[in-house]
Amino acid sequence: MNRKQSIWLVPLMLLLSVAAHAQAPTLASTLKIYVFPTEGQDATQQSKDEAACYEWAVGNTGSDPFKVADQQVANQQQAQAEQQAAKQVGAGAGASGAIKGAAAGALIGEIANDDSSEGAAWGAAAGAIRGRRKAAQANAQAQQQAAAQAEQREQATEEQLTNFKKAFSVCLEAKDYMVK
Repeated sequence: MNRKQSIWLVPLMLLLSVAAHAQAPTLASTLKIYVFPTEGQDATQQSKDEAACYEWAVGNTGSDPFKVADQQVANQQQAQAEQQAAKQVGAGAGASGAIKGAAAGALIGEIANDDSSEGAAWGAAAGAIRGRRKAAQANAQAQQQAAAQAEQREQATEEQLTNFKKAFSVCLEAKDYMVK
């Protein structure tokens, strides 16, 4: 081996050594929970304890945080679909209101001055305005309702995740780890 090759070999060996000692993320760190072994437990023991506490927490809370994450994605998709559906509430109400208004206006115009066409025109205009106004109110109400339902689902999944983290942390603390 010549001198140029050995100059590159030392840093490469150092890099490989560091990479070999780098640890994969622990279960706790994946859940954004910080765990410190207070009794000198090694990484293998900590992994076993975290796995046992994970199972215990799932069993006692009924929530698996990885399934909760999938549930959050499904909730977001459902909320988007509900918002799209809410936007469709009241579609065509202006035309429907115009037809109803025209019919009522024609009847009133015929009775009032024997001119149903003028009454129908006024009735159609008033009906269209009224129909659009009602549609806008119904649309706003539907969107508020969809947003409220989405918020309730989000709070429920957050509560499930919080309860799981509490149970997981209590278990690890019982096994002599400091948990934050």
